[in-house]
Amino acid sequence: MRPHELLIPRPEGLYCPPGDFYIDPVRPVDRAVITHGHSDHARAGHHHVLATPETLAIMAVRYGEGFCAQAQSLSYGDPVTQRGVTVQLAPAGHVLGSAQAVVEHQGLRIVVSGDYKRRRDPTCTLFEPVPCDVFISEATFALPVFTHPDDRDEVGKLLRSVAANPERTHLVGAYALGKAQRLIALIREAGYGETIFIHGAMERLCRLYEAHGVALGPLSPATIADRGAKRDFAGKIVIAPPSAFADRWAQRFPDPVDCFASGWMRVKQRAKQRGVELPLIVSDHADWDELTRTALDVAPQELWITHGRDDALAHWAKGQGLTARPLRLIGYDDEGE
Repeated sequence: MRPHELLIPRPEGLYCPPGDFYIDPVRPVDRAVITHGHSDHARAGHHHVLATPETLAIMAVRYGEGFCAQAQSLSYGDPVTQRGVTVQLAPAGHVLGSAQAVVEHQGLRIVVSGDYKRRRDPTCTLFEPVPCDVFISEATFALPVFTHPDDRDEVGKLLRSVAANPERTHLVGAYALGKAQRLIALIREAGYGETIFIHGAMERLCRLYEAHGVALGPLSPATIADRGAKRDFAGKIVIAPPSAFADRWAQRFPDPVDCFASGWMRVKQRAKQRGVELPLIVSDHADWDELTRTALDVAPQELWITHGRDDALAHWAKGQGLTARPLRLIGYDDEGE
């Protein structure tokens, strides 16, 4: 069997004809394998969904218990067969429950990375390289300029600013699923034990993370009941989704230090456009070095590239003697970034 017979791009997403299922489809389908819970990969309305227990729990929180007709839980490393095609899930290190889809049929193995990163994350299982014939990689930060610094150094910048500005609230923009919980856990590891205040959009997801064994420490809703209560947030850390910064909600806090945690903060112009005073380069996606190292680690004959900056990664792959193929799938973005 040739690779393009096992997985092919369709408007709905990556389709496996022999197994009759899709991986992270962007439209409702009969059978879907979901790599992780971000909304550009996990959508409601499919009939049958196969995913890790954590991803199914995330989808239930985000979309309600009836997000699909049938949900099938699959733990890392456990194989399941669909019409002769074997599917396994391997850790992707992106967010809680995130997985690579390992698809095997007639001696051919294709690994679909979903979104991933290689560095340690206290809130999810570390990425596991899976040798394969074809590796389908994301390319969100597939330019050599993107090399993410140590997470601990970025958290250190935040905590030093909090200590130096006891009269100001530090408003930190971080996506509600994955980035927010990771940032909180890193802040705790750095020794910060005070209450961290969170936007209401994050409360249920933080509780879900804690239910799955991720300790986040004391959290409290970032609500202001009266004018005097504004002073209660002086010197505090408040974490909110980026969308909240454009809302009147963000104007409630005293002389806030606007922060944003994202790999895009490597680009100074992006930070300036957002009005970010304290950019924090913390990403849940692989940087250039991680992308290229992963391709070497899994040693595929072909590298297929999905959503992101595929040109530079394809050029690098060809220099390594790999066949590179941009898939240019539609419907994926950096929702988790």
